Amino acid sequence: MRLSELLKDITYTCLQGDENQEITQLLMDSRKACEGGVYVCIVGAVRDGHDFARDVVEQGVKALIVEHPVSVPKDITVIQVENTRYALACMSAAYFGYPDRELITIGITGTKGKTTTTYMVKAILENAGFKTGLIGTIETIIGDEKIPASHTTPESYVVQETFRKMVDAGCKCVVMEVSSQGLMLHRVSGFTFNYGIFTNLEPDHIGPNEHKDFEDYAACKAKLFRQCEVGIFNQDSEHLSKVLEGHTCQVETYGFGEGADLRASNVELVDKGGKLGVSYHVSGLLDMDAQVDIPGKFSVYNSMTAIAICRHFGVSTEDIQKALVDIKVKGRVELVPISKRFTLMIDYAHNAMSLKSLLTTLREYQPKRLVCLFGCGGNRSRDRRFEMGEVSAKLADLTIVTSDNPRNEEPEKIIEDILVGVQRGGGTYVTIPDRQDAIRYAIEQAQEGDVIVLAGKGHEDYQEIKGQKYHMDERELIANVVKDGNYLKE
Repeated sequence: MRLSELLKDITYTCLQGDENQEITQLLMDSRKACEGGVYVCIVGAVRDGHDFARDVVEQGVKALIVEHPVSVPKDITVIQVENTRYALACMSAAYFGYPDRELITIGITGTKGKTTTTYMVKAILENAGFKTGLIGTIETIIGDEKIPASHTTPESYVVQETFRKMVDAGCKCVVMEVSSQGLMLHRVSGFTFNYGIFTNLEPDHIGPNEHKDFEDYAACKAKLFRQCEVGIFNQDSEHLSKVLEGHTCQVETYGFGEGADLRASNVELVDKGGKLGVSYHVSGLLDMDAQVDIPGKFSVYNSMTAIAICRHFGVSTEDIQKALVDIKVKGRVELVPISKRFTLMIDYAHNAMSLKSLLTTLREYQPKRLVCLFGCGGNRSRDRRFEMGEVSAKLADLTIVTSDNPRNEEPEKIIEDILVGVQRGGGTYVTIPDRQDAIRYAIEQAQEGDVIVLAGKGHEDYQEIKGQKYHMDERELIANVVKDGNYLKE
């Protein structure tokens, strides 16, 4: 492929060399430098790719994409662009033959609900016969292949490479989580989404390494709706106007309000003895009943989002209803049915905001006791520990404080911090540092009508201690307790 073919969607200046030369490989990682490659100098948070220009040239790279001039031999082609991340996205799309044009692309953004909604959309579409790929926080799914995720939204090169693999695997659609960081860093630039979805917006990801303030966070979310054909929005979000600023897409809405294009009403909590869910009626652009075996009002919003998207594919009411009832998302209010006497679930809630939302939701089901088991990560903000401890103490009937990912801290020190918050909240608690023992205690001490939440780990299947990751999957820990049989199963 000629370099000029990769550059055709970009405004650039050729500082030196031949822009029509043949290129063997598109690169952004200096460690993968090869003969005849073109290296895109990405300015990262820790390293600047420009600093490796001479190194990659010595490895055979024949062209560089830069934001500012670099000193390299005259026979090396140097292309200057305004933003190398944006250039990488456009070049990646061209390099892989614009695979997005062979897929129906669905991008979901928002503070909460992205992960669950992507799985709902995939389940509904596949139930209706549309083979659908998925890119998200937990994993990337291409047909039968599942690849663990390292970022919610991968780098643009990986996005386009994944799209190509999905096309080759026979996928017709792709649904993906689109993070604010992904939008800010041009990870989904270089193509237009067929559908963009906004779930909600709450203060989060604000800090020196993410977004400087809430306004910046909201502005990054809004970028998606200048890059999609149809935008589907949660009308009930108080920040909807911020996300709509500058939008260029067709607008549809969903929610509980009268003005929404798809409206939810007659919401009822469902308790099937060990399984919690919610049912409701949909009116407006569709007229149907819906039920999801995932508890809480947020499950109504998530499923409404999925329904709003899948309506565009002509999916039947029956296919939507069937798929919603069967959905199970790993680590997201994931019910683990081991007894009809009590409800046991795993959730990724790992900060005060998400834990409060989860426990408040479960309170609505009026459990005999609400039991919350959690720990906090090491080498992270101590404030999170105080806040989560206080939230659990106030909302749960019993808090079981245990270990999460202690990393390079001592678990006991982290627990001491959590207990500051727990004691501030004034609730009943026990401390059991070993997570396996803590889970065993929660199950063996369960009472009729209890709801038990294992919070913080969610989809993770490891524990990080002293710089090493050790396998630890809460589903396996639960299975160990069940195997021992030291609790009343029925």
